[in-house]
Amino acid sequence: MKFQITIERDEDGAWVTSCPSIPGCFSQGETRDAALLNIELAIRECLDVRAEQGMPLTIETRLIDVAA
Repeated sequence: MKFQITIERDEDGAWVTSCPSIPGCFSQGETRDAALLNIELAIRECLDVRAEQGMPLTIETRLIDVAA
């Protein structure tokens, strides 16, 4: 499965990542690469927990073009 993620730096310089398709799925890392690895692990764990609890993914994300 492919998921879109967000990645940004916080006020302390840490990299913070999230997966908008999975409510509550966040992670972070001291480096960008660590944060990307950590969000992959977090996504897997979130999917495992949701499957165990019978909770399907209910949020859909899409890319849209917005004229500025």
